[in-house]
Amino acid sequence: MKGYSINVEEGYRRIFGINIYYKLYRVKDSNRNLVTLHGGPGGSHDYLVPLADLSNYGINVLFYDQFGCGRSDDPKDTSDYTIDHGVEELEELRKQVFGNDKIVLLGHSYGGALAIAYALKYQQFLRGLIVSSGLSSVPYTVKEMRRLIEELPDKYKTIIKRYESLGDFKNPEYLEAVNFFYSQHLLRLKEMPEPVKRTFEYIEKKRTYEIMNGPNEFTIIGTIKDWDVTEQLYKITVPTLITVGKYDEVTVNVAQLIHKNIKGSRLVIFENSSHMAMWEEKDKYLEVIKGFIDQVYSLNMVK
Repeated sequence: MKGYSINVEEGYRRIFGINIYYKLYRVKDSNRNLVTLHGGPGGSHDYLVPLADLSNYGINVLFYDQFGCGRSDDPKDTSDYTIDHGVEELEELRKQVFGNDKIVLLGHSYGGALAIAYALKYQQFLRGLIVSSGLSSVPYTVKEMRRLIEELPDKYKTIIKRYESLGDFKNPEYLEAVNFFYSQHLLRLKEMPEPVKRTFEYIEKKRTYEIMNGPNEFTIIGTIKDWDVTEQLYKITVPTLITVGKYDEVTVNVAQLIHKNIKGSRLVIFENSSHMAMWEEKDKYLEVIKGFIDQVYSLNMVK
């Protein structure tokens, strides 16, 4: 690994009348650009911080908090809580930061859905696409999560069904069952890393998750509930990498559906991960992402 001159730029960009927080690891004289999209919807960029390490390999890495997320402002109009608005925000940010340069776009979880939506409209600005534990269909993903619930111990499965039938998503017993689901399919680590905690704190503070998603990961009743672009995936022709954890809440079947419909795409399954391979198998995850970026920029540099 050669030494690179890295400048960390942090602040706000004015996009569609609101302040959007960003953090850019800019490598001197590098034209290799990675833009990252956090999940939620309503999370923050914090938990994606392991990807900052890629700047040590000559890759510019851009993080930002999407509208109504993290340190960014809430939209002025509630009708803006949509994936389409997220696509336009991303394109405006790309222009402001990178001008005419193309990017590799990495979206994780909901960010993977946003990345796919961006690719379907602005593919000409992509060098490559990375869908990391992402989805092309909310209804199918919910169906898969419901399958995972059926595989939970009877105690938790019964509790989840009981309180959902009552519409009581705040009951402590219900929340305990939800947390058990998360321990199996969201993050399989004994201790939650601090950056992940910060992201969850932002989700609690803001209303974006509830508006767009719903009360939890597997009860999606917000504005994105019917989103499904699976039948349009064939239009994506840029190099595409799909990653997923073996125990992922956004399941291997969801990843395979995307893989099957994007010609020439590559699928990598992390055998010891659930939804956050960037923490559960950090070194392997970064190696896979770096390898793909090197490939699309035709720079097969040795670590």
